[in-house]
Amino acid sequence: MTEDKRRFAPATERNRTAILEQLHTYLPNKGTVLEIASGTGEHSHFFAPHFPELLWQPSDYDPENLQSIEAWQAFQSHHNLLSPLHLDAAASEWAVEKTDYPFGPIHTIFNANMIHISPWIVAKGLMKGAGRVLSSGGQLLLYGPFKIKGQHTAPSNADFETWLLEKNREFGVRDIADVAQEALENGLIHTNSLPMPANNFLQIFIKQ
Repeated sequence: MTEDKRRFAPATERNRTAILEQLHTYLPNKGTVLEIASGTGEHSHFFAPHFPELLWQPSDYDPENLQSIEAWQAFQSHHNLLSPLHLDAAASEWAVEKTDYPFGPIHTIFNANMIHISPWIVAKGLMKGAGRVLSSGGQLLLYGPFKIKGQHTAPSNADFETWLLEKNREFGVRDIADVAQEALENGLIHTNSLPMPANNFLQIFIKQ
């Protein structure tokens, strides 16, 4: 963290350009993008100016991350980058669902590197919230490592999961079939699985 409270995540700088290339394909021309678990705020700060017709709504659960997001915005503001919201993905109501939220409706949800470093209840909450918040045709873009048919896609991901489980037995790399089933139960169809650098994927879900 810098003196101005900006935080830095090395993985963000490594993956952001590859993600941006896919966002140019999948993001709508107008509307509001809700980023769940914005972390340091580097993704939102990097992506927002590339989509000047969209509003980018960062959010996070952790107070230090919220401070970092605000610090990045103070460091360099973008006209379409909104102030961060405190948001618990597992909660039964999100801040964007409140009647006084002025930037709805939400057309797209973007979430990177969250569901493997949180309990499964958070992944379930993400899908429940996406089912509530997204309008018909809206999309959830989910980035991170995934298993396929119970198998890791690279030895490094298996090592990563071992490390995660040592930190918390409720963490772990999720199987895309389990994630897709949870999505389906909340009205979201898994439409695409895009391989990304460093053994990650961008998973695309569409609200029915």
